[in-house]
Order: sequence, then structure tokens, then C-alpha cells
Amino acid sequence: MREKETSKRKDWIKNVAIIFLVILLLLTFFSNTIMNYSLPEVATQYVMSGSITAKIRGNGMVEAGDPYNVEMKETRVIASVPFRSGDTVQKGDVLYYLEDQESAELEAAQKELDRLVKEYETALLSSEVTSEIYQHVQSGNNTTVSQYRAKLDDANAKVDAAQNTVDSIQAVITSLQSQITILEATAVDTSAEKKAVNDATANVSAWETEYAARESEYANAKNAYESLGYTLAEAQSEYDTAYAAWEADQSNQTLIDNLAAAESKRNTAQNNYNWMNNANTNRSAAADSLKTARNTLTQAEKALADKEANIANVQKLNSLKLQLATEQTKMDAANKVLEDAKMKRDKLYASIQTELNLSSQYDAIQAQKKVVSDLKSKSIGAYVECPISGRLSSVNYIAGQTATAGDVIAVIQPEGKGYTLSFSVTTEQAKRISVGDIADVSNSWYYGDIRAVVTAIKPDPSNPSSSKLVECEITGSDVTPGQSLNLSIGQKSSNYDLVVPNSAIREDSNGKYILIVESKSSPLGNRYFATRVDVEVLASDDTQTAISAALYGYEYVITTSTKPVKEGKQVRLAD
Repeated sequence: MREKETSKRKDWIKNVAIIFLVILLLLTFFSNTIMNYSLPEVATQYVMSGSITAKIRGNGMVEAGDPYNVEMKETRVIASVPFRSGDTVQKGDVLYYLEDQESAELEAAQKELDRLVKEYETALLSSEVTSEIYQHVQSGNNTTVSQYRAKLDDANAKVDAAQNTVDSIQAVITSLQSQITILEATAVDTSAEKKAVNDATANVSAWETEYAARESEYANAKNAYESLGYTLAEAQSEYDTAYAAWEADQSNQTLIDNLAAAESKRNTAQNNYNWMNNANTNRSAAADSLKTARNTLTQAEKALADKEANIANVQKLNSLKLQLATEQTKMDAANKVLEDAKMKRDKLYASIQTELNLSSQYDAIQAQKKVVSDLKSKSIGAYVECPISGRLSSVNYIAGQTATAGDVIAVIQPEGKGYTLSFSVTTEQAKRISVGDIADVSNSWYYGDIRAVVTAIKPDPSNPSSSKLVECEITGSDVTPGQSLNLSIGQKSSNYDLVVPNSAIREDSNGKYILIVESKSSPLGNRYFATRVDVEVLASDDTQTAISAALYGYEYVITTSTKPVKEGKQVRLAD
């Protein structure tokens, strides 16, 4: 039994070992196949020589090259339309017949005329409008500019003359004032005497204030002393009597009280007497000082008067002062004349302005009357004429519709003027075309003699940093505005040594490049790796690109892959 179990265990181990070896062999022989299924599958194509036709293609809408917009002058109802879009018209042809009616512009013009008349009549009632101005404006015999200028020149001349008079008098006044100043400063120096008078005057004023205060104090002291009803001598006598009685009987309380009362009465009288006596002394001293100050002031004033009386140029100084007063009187009169001249000039200027404003209002009324008259004349039998010859690009109104003033009612393509078409291209594409290049029109056989020429290449307003706008001039008898055309512009076909599909071109921060496939041998077969090759794009068309690169030709270049491919990574080739 034990031997049987041992045999089974050995068989189990042998089976496991066999299975392991089989799996190992399978993995060894099919590892390359398994790995290939995990690699990105790439499609390749030979790098070969070939020809490139570098054309730029675009689509755009045909627009009139220099359209003439016919605008409605007033709001009217369209009666009939003789022409349709695409018709050829001549200058003077009737584009629209209008219904007979007053237009909104006529009503507005009449309201404007009424407003101008009302404002004019209101202005005529102004107090600034004289009868002369009224007659001038109403008669149309307005004052001319030269007449205005002559009146203003005369008024300005009078102002200038008055100003000259004022200036000359002022010069005399200035001279007299200068002479008086010099005489007063240099004829004699009385500054010390004047200072003495000023100081003495201040001293008198101070002592007058002091004396008044002392006088008031003395009056108060005297009144206080006299109001006691007794003199100091009487109080002293009463005290002496009380003292003698007390001295005879010092234990008598009545005598003691009498003595104390007498002493208090005497002391009060003594204090009030002393106050009155001191106040009187102070008053007397202040009176003496005031007298002395007044004497000093009298002497200082006399000294100043004596010195001024001895000035040699006093008579001349007085004469100059008299002349100055006379000139001041003249100046007052001259200033009055100058003010009157300026006032008259300003009044004249205001009058001219008033007449000019009224004339302008009157002319505006006459002009508005003409506008109303013209609009009334157009309200019956009116029509819109064609201003130029050409072909009608569009006729925007039909009979019965109302056209508002300012509306574009028709667009005319002038004779001899072509059409334009524009489309956007990348900046890189714009480098490959030039002004003057002929553009091919798709299905040109359908449009007859149609021709397109590049006339301008400029930044695209919608994306100026990376796009350009190509403008072409379109000519041909079958071209009409609003037509959509497909154009292609480019160089003739050229042969290049290295040409790859457009899908093979890649680009990163280092520039443009392609990935080619290189093979390496291994024990399990060939393995393929992606290798980077930097390139320079020489030309391209819709499907292929000509390049310059370090290649021999006939290398396999990767065009598409099932997964992203990076430089140096292993890939597998599509079957």
C-alpha cells in the first residue's frame, strides 16, 4: 500500500515537470510572436523621388470691387421698379418710380422751418435788437464785413486814444510822487523829533490812565473814611477816655468791653485815614508825572515844528503836492472817458453780434424754405434716376415697399470696375504666393472667360498673428456678386529627390522630423525600431511633401501607427 502511494507521487511530480518543460519550450519558440502583438503596428512607405505641385487653395464670395450705393433721399413708397438685378443701366435711367405723396422728410422740413421762424421772431423781440438792425436784416441790406471792421476800428481807436491819455497822466503822477518822496526823504531829517513826539504822546497817554486810576482810588478811600461818621481824632479821644476808666477799675467787665469797642473804632478810623492819605499821595504823584509828561510832549512838538518850519524845500514840496492833486483830478476824468469808450466799443460789438446772429437765422429760414419747396416739387411725379452707368448688383426694393431716407435702394457695379474675392491662408502658405499670381478657378469652363489675379496679401483681421488674407481681382462676363468660387494658386510642378507622404511629417520643439524603420538581427529574427531623422520641408501639396534630410532614398518612413510611436522604440510592420 505504501509502495503504491509512493509510485503515484512520483508520477504526479513527473507530469508537472513535463508540463513545465512544454510551457517553457512554447514560450521560447513563440516569445517573438507574443511580443510583436504588444508592439505598435506601423504603416510605412518608401522615401522616393517625385514631383510636387505646391498649390494654395481657398474658397470665397465674390464682391463688387468698387460698388456704388444708390441711397434714398427721403422716405417714400415705391410705385414701380423698371429694372432687376443683373440688368445693365445707363446714367439717367429711372431706377424707381415713387408714389405721389408728402414724404416724412417734407413734414420734418416744414416743422424745422416753423421752428426757425419762431426762434427768429422771438429774437427780434429782444431789447438788444434796434430798429436799425431790424431794418437791415429784414431788407437783406446787412452790414458788410468791411463796414463792421471800420466801425470796430473807429471804436478801438477811441479806446486807444483814451488809454494813451490815461497812460500819459499816470506817467506825470508817477514822476510827481517820486519827486515828493525824494524831497520828503532828503530835505531834512525829522525822524528823531517825530520819534520824540510819538514817545511823549505815548507817555502822556500812559500817565493820564495812571492819574485817572489814582483819582478813582482816592475818591473811594475818602468816601470810605467820611462814611464812618466820625474822625480819627474823635475816635482817639473816645479811646483815651475808655482807657482811663478801665485803668481805674480793671476788673470791671463793662469798662473792659467799652475799652475793646473804643480800640476797634479807633483802629478802623486809623486804617481808613491811612488809606485816604496814601491814595491822596499817589494821586498827587501821578498828577505831577502827568504834568511833566505833558510838558515834555509840548517841548517835543515845538522842537518838531521848529525844525519843519526851517525846511528850505517846504514851498517846493507843497507845490508838487498841489500839482499831484491836479493830476489826480485829470486822471479821474481820463478814466471816465476810457470807460465810456470801452463801453461804447463793447456795445457796438454786441450790436454786430446780434445783427450777425439775426442774419444767420434769416438766411437759415430762406434756405429751409428752399428745402421745403424742393421737397414739395418732388412729392408729385417723383422718381429716382441712375447716377452712373453700370450693371445692377442688387435692387433692394419692390413696388409697394416704403424706402426710408438713407437706405441703400440699389447697388451698381460701375463700368470697367472688376470684382474681388478674398480667403484666409496660413502665414506659411502665404509665403509661397505673390501679388500678381494667376489663380485657377475650379470648373472654370462653366464660367466662360472668368479670370482671377492675386492683388493683395495682408494680415487676416480675425487672426493676424498666424493667418493672411489673400485678395484676388475677379473678371469675366458671367461673374456676379455673391457667387462662391474655389481658387487654387501656386507654383508649377518641380521634381525633388526625397518625397514623403504629408502624414509622415512630424514636429516638436526641436523642429520638423520623420521616423524611419531600421532593422536589427536577433536569434529569434529581425526586430524593427523607429529612428528619428530631422528634415527641412522644401515644398508640399495636398498629399506629399518634398524634404531635405540625411537620407539615401528608399528608406521606410512611418506614415501611420496603431499606437503613439517614439524615437528608439520597437515597432512591428503592418502585414
